[in-house]
Amino acid sequence: MKKVISVSIGSSLRDHRVETQILNEKYTIERIGTNGSIPKAITLIKALDGQVDALGLGGIDLYLSGANRKFMIKEAIPIVEAAKKTPIVDGTGLKNTLEKNIVEFLAAEKIIDFSGKKVLLVCAIDRFKMAESFIDMGCTTILGDIIFALGIPIPIKSISVFKKVVSTFLPIISRLPFNVLYPVGEKHNGQSAEPDRYTQAGKAAYWNFERFYNDADIIAGDFLYIKKYLPENLYGKIIITNTVAQADVDMLKQRGVSILVTSTPEFNGRSFGTNVMEAVLIAAAGKRPEQLSTEDYMYLIKKMNFAPRIEYLNK
Repeated sequence: MKKVISVSIGSSLRDHRVETQILNEKYTIERIGTNGSIPKAITLIKALDGQVDALGLGGIDLYLSGANRKFMIKEAIPIVEAAKKTPIVDGTGLKNTLEKNIVEFLAAEKIIDFSGKKVLLVCAIDRFKMAESFIDMGCTTILGDIIFALGIPIPIKSISVFKKVVSTFLPIISRLPFNVLYPVGEKHNGQSAEPDRYTQAGKAAYWNFERFYNDADIIAGDFLYIKKYLPENLYGKIIITNTVAQADVDMLKQRGVSILVTSTPEFNGRSFGTNVMEAVLIAAAGKRPEQLSTEDYMYLIKKMNFAPRIEYLNK
């Protein structure tokens, strides 16, 4: 039996464990959250190192990349260094393959007609290939990195502008505390990822940011960013994201979302994050991530028959 464990900086309330069979081999797949504690994540990884086939790292990326530049996030360095024997991945390999092709898959299967659609991609820095796919499909696409990561209501409306912004600010951003850029720990729980819309600050936040959701036909990207300023009314919207809990699905249905697409397949009623699924691929290949090419990832994805989870929440 192969063992894959994701150590996440996120909430332990979303922990999950399944036993499944992939390519005629049994797998134990587990997620363990540390509620925002990087020291606890390091301790866990040290304890698991050499004891499992592959490790996933959730709630924090190892690198920020864009405009042909790549910087390791400062706070991720000691986490990566804690794994001496077992390969550790953050899902980037899948974001550049599975999530790139998800747009083409949805179009080819006539599930979504992307022509002329307005897309809000909440963060393109870790999903650049997905951004390119939307644009290639003829979508009017807003890249929300400045909006959702930095809290400044300035949309990026072209790839060329995005590359200039990334080239200028990526070296600085990669050195910031990760919790400044991304919801971690208890911020993953329930509605706490959203500002309190009844406070003065909350009202101002929603007034500044809701318009970007309202203008979009499709809202895509990391769900914790999507959730950050999510309006009450999402009637007819399409959500394309990475992974959601059942409470998130119920909330999206209540708010009127028509179609929910998650890029990773479902195991026992739960879609794990991209870092978990990339770790599964690494375990199946029996290689380290630096030994696998994009073509290797695509081969494994097809061989394992990984397909997006599609739910019609409101017709």
